[in-house]
Amino acid sequence: MALPKGKISKARKHSRRANWKLEQPALVECPKCHKMKLSHHVCKFCGFYDGTDVLKLEEKENKKKDA
Repeated sequence: MALPKGKISKARKHSRRANWKLEQPALVECPKCHKMKLSHHVCKFCGFYDGTDVLKLEEKENKKKDA
């Protein structure tokens, strides 16, 4: 059975465990509706991605029918 070769100091142990932190997701502004969205993802609000309308959202269809 393997055994440690020597004592791990507190500083070494704590510095290794110090990298467990939360990060905020990378948010960017949607070029069409100007709301914040995840980068490289389709916008949840307008369905726009990379210069094209990818998703046909129900809100858009309801507005067209009413007008």
